[in-house]
Amino acid sequence: MMKNKLLLVFAMALFAVQNSNSQIKETETKYISSENGSTTSCPFFTSDRKGRTVMTYGKETTGKDAVLNYAVFNAKTKSFGAPIEIPSSKGVELHGENMPKMVFKPNGEIIAVWGIDNPTPKKKYGGLIQYSQSFDGGKNWTPAKRLVNDQNGIDQRYFDIDLLPSGEVAIIWLDNRTKTDLDGSTLYYAVTKGKKGFQNEKVIGETTCQCCRTDLFVGKNGVIYAAYRDIINEEIRDMVLSYSSDNGKTFSKPKRISADDWKINGCPHTGPTMTHNENGLHFAWFTMGGGAGVFYANSSDNGKSFSKRDNVSANASAKHPQISALKNSNVVIVWDESAEINGNYFNRIGLQHRAKNGKVMETEFVTSSAEGMSTFPIVKALSETEVLIAWSQGGKEAKVGYKTVRIGNQKSSKSVKNKSVVER
Repeated sequence: MMKNKLLLVFAMALFAVQNSNSQIKETETKYISSENGSTTSCPFFTSDRKGRTVMTYGKETTGKDAVLNYAVFNAKTKSFGAPIEIPSSKGVELHGENMPKMVFKPNGEIIAVWGIDNPTPKKKYGGLIQYSQSFDGGKNWTPAKRLVNDQNGIDQRYFDIDLLPSGEVAIIWLDNRTKTDLDGSTLYYAVTKGKKGFQNEKVIGETTCQCCRTDLFVGKNGVIYAAYRDIINEEIRDMVLSYSSDNGKTFSKPKRISADDWKINGCPHTGPTMTHNENGLHFAWFTMGGGAGVFYANSSDNGKSFSKRDNVSANASAKHPQISALKNSNVVIVWDESAEINGNYFNRIGLQHRAKNGKVMETEFVTSSAEGMSTFPIVKALSETEVLIAWSQGGKEAKVGYKTVRIGNQKSSKSVKNKSVVER
């Protein structure tokens, strides 16, 4: 018994030393303000034509339809400007795994994409994807358009979008339309064609996990990558990657990022995330196959093979990871997980800094019990040493919280992996 107490004291002392040496420096949490009776949630980062960071988020007011807003980040004040509402988005479904998103095209067009509810006898929790375009810098928006006009398409959700080298926008999504009797959804792909919007949809994957977000990423090499949770051999739900080296004309056969062999008859509602740097591709995801939590892997040959997975957080509740590459090619991963202090349960946001080759530098938690239920974080690199993080904060007054985090140029690899809960 005494030996166990000594080990606990030693572990706490070691954590204190490591934490005091941390070069991760945070600003105070700020919030997206809204008038009385309304809440904000589901943040997403993008960049406008000037390279400024833009955050989209949903605003919900009691008795009114939820609507999509966006705001521009001021790098000097470290805060977001006045919100701009997209009127045609009224009725948007606010779900952290199916968050609304925007893309700014080089020609000045802005495209906003979001989901709405579409319950039917066949799909009780079905949804549709809609989008709107602005051709005058956000002053006016087209009426909401359905992404899929096929009457058989009654359920489209869990989409992702990215800007192509051509200046057009690509989108992937999960769809109910399938040509197989096997369980799962179908992964579709489409690309905008000027003012005509999204055109020429096509299938690029089948038997996908029905309720996990997808991730579309266009690398600096022009390759189009699509990551998603697949249903393999009718029972395994692991992450896979498919890619196109010919501008989306064809996509490779999906390949497992990690052979987790997670056998589950259900959907965990937490999809993959990826980014790209000079060393190749980097991934993070949640699984309960061969151990539970958030894991990381990379690919130095652009998706042909993958490194052995590495643990980010062994907390079984750790989910919803997002990843971003810093300007110096280092990598930052954020996620949410539950914790408990003296009977007080809350959700916190974790942050892990890795070198460009994937080696762990530091791990911190950038929210605490004071922020309450913090979920569905997002992250965007601002420079070589600074990232912007935002998340949905639950409670009676649900709202979007955000902060900037500065990461030093560590020369050593002081890692605080899977540390115990310590109140900051």
